[in-house]
Amino acid sequence: MKFSFPRRGRSLGQGQSAELTIIDLDGNQQVIFTAEEVIEAPNWTPDGNWLVFNAGGKLFRIAVSGGEPELIDTGELADLNNDHVLSPDGATAYVSSDDGHLYAVPLAGGTPRRVSNEHATPHHYYLHGISPDGLTLSYVAVESPAGERMVNVFTIPAAGGPDQRLTNVSVPNDGPEYSPDGVWLYFNSELAASQPGHAQIFRMKASDGSEVQQLTFDSRVNWFPHISPDGQWLVYLSYPEGTIGHPPDKDVELRLLAPDGGDHRVLARCFGGQGTINVNSWAPDSRRLAFVSYPMLA
Repeated sequence: MKFSFPRRGRSLGQGQSAELTIIDLDGNQQVIFTAEEVIEAPNWTPDGNWLVFNAGGKLFRIAVSGGEPELIDTGELADLNNDHVLSPDGATAYVSSDDGHLYAVPLAGGTPRRVSNEHATPHHYYLHGISPDGLTLSYVAVESPAGERMVNVFTIPAAGGPDQRLTNVSVPNDGPEYSPDGVWLYFNSELAASQPGHAQIFRMKASDGSEVQQLTFDSRVNWFPHISPDGQWLVYLSYPEGTIGHPPDKDVELRLLAPDGGDHRVLARCFGGQGTINVNSWAPDSRRLAFVSYPMLA
């Protein structure tokens, strides 16, 4: 009997599967789990033993060696999306819910604690990063001032507290994630786009959003930069030219880049996109990472 996940959100197509894969820096791949439902966005636990992913509005974990997934008790939360991060000590999962808020949940399971704030105008939280000391979360907020949709970068204390705005622009931003030294936030943005959707990779100072630097300069659409724990590599998701947003079911590439930019190299190609590497999925050894592809059976 195959493991069955809750049904929620998008579904796989006829003859399509979801493959949870581990790849090393030499490109060697191992599929450790195959699902018949959508699974997304694996995090690697700090002890190196587990991968945490979302499916059907819930969180699951699976041993790095494979086997059957285990449901993580998230209490009343049953509408989680694929934006989740783990605390540096591995004790807490910080999650985004479709109600627009951020929550902290014990990774061992338990009662969630809301982290985010109520706002007088729309402010929908999408989580992406946690500082190396575990004290601050980075996220993007979808706002609607005067009816105009804006997606900007913010931080908030992991214990709860005031939001700090780091960008205030009309073009979309996404995926803000800390460097291992806590100095930089890496993110994708259309700041330099000459046409809608042409996102590239940037970084800025995590303290105040200053010193914005562009790191990729190609015709493809680049999303979700993730820095290896040793700070030596940046992996990101690269879509075909002309892609708008980060949709599923595209021929995408996982690309490696030095954290300060330069020439990239293609680590892997797969059929995927949304859900493939929305969150940081580097192993603690900085030699491996996890991703999800969604192949169609021939």
